[in-house]
Amino acid sequence: MANVNIKFNNKDYLLSCDDGQEESLKRLTKFLDQKYLELKEKLGNIGENKLLLITTIKLIDEYFDLKQKVSNQKLKLDEISSKFKEIKSLAIEYKKDKDNEINKLNKELEMFRKLIEKNNNLYETMLDKTTQSLEKIISNSESLSKIQ
Repeated sequence: MANVNIKFNNKDYLLSCDDGQEESLKRLTKFLDQKYLELKEKLGNIGENKLLLITTIKLIDEYFDLKQKVSNQKLKLDEISSKFKEIKSLAIEYKKDKDNEINKLNKELEMFRKLIEKNNNLYETMLDKTTQSLEKIISNSESLSKIQ
């Protein structure tokens, strides 16, 4: 434990605190002393005990106001976080739907490719057969022409 000399209401006090907390204790005491002196200027010399009580009530009031603001901000943050999670979930679902749609379209595209390839092969086969038939007709026609 460390001992710290502090000044409050123009009086010196020796207080103890945990090691390493000396500066924090001095800072807090200085803040309390300023609040006390501000109220003393406004209210006059109404007695040290009463002035300490009013100072304490004022600080506790500020503390509770700040605590309420923090609580309200936490609620807003929780609400925003919830909305973010909802949007994230919707985005993931949208992506899944689009991925499924893309997969379906890719399968259809592959099916069309195969159909085109099959039709191409059929077309080439038909073209070959037609060419062969025409060649036979021409050949037969030339043969007939030579005979006559």
